[in-house]
Amino acid sequence: MAKSINKLLADVEGHKEQKLIQTIALRAMMKAKYSVHNIGHFGLAFDYYTHFTSPIRRYPDTLVHRLLTKYQSGGRSANEKHYEELCEHSSEMEQIAQNAERDSIKYKMVEFMGDKLGESFDAHISGITSYGIYAEIDENHCEGMVPMRDLDDDYYDFDEKNFLLRGRRHHHKYQLGDPIRIKVAKANLEKRQLDFTLADQ
Repeated sequence: MAKSINKLLADVEGHKEQKLIQTIALRAMMKAKYSVHNIGHFGLAFDYYTHFTSPIRRYPDTLVHRLLTKYQSGGRSANEKHYEELCEHSSEMEQIAQNAERDSIKYKMVEFMGDKLGESFDAHISGITSYGIYAEIDENHCEGMVPMRDLDDDYYDFDEKNFLLRGRRHHHKYQLGDPIRIKVAKANLEKRQLDFTLADQ
């Protein structure tokens, strides 16, 4: 499976669909989680896998380091239930930390774009929902949304399976990965939200 995905990613490199395929592949993969149960490593195609970073940055790195040192010295197997509880706690804390990091990045994006209201940028569609289009600016990777109400040249239906919006009358499509030109409309620091409009409308 991992080889097939790697081949697909290599085959689309340089093509219009590259960003689309990369985004979908990334979203389809499970989030990493700490556990005492070995599930291997999908991306590396390893049946058995563990790691710790150097220098040690997280508590799970410390756990692995201590266990490897213990086993190297001939120590007995650790208490599985106790370590699984530590793993679950670490997974929960990591999710909280990731959410905080994501929120702080969004805040800084909105702050950065706050003095660029009315300016236009080349972007690509990074998300499609029933309520609008997410677009990421190519130049600085700041992401915002073009609300559905601003797509007023047609009535657009959301095709979730194919990651696109399709106009009923003119059949124009907005698809994940497509290049678009956007204009910065609003920068709301309190909500950590950027609103875009299409620059060519």
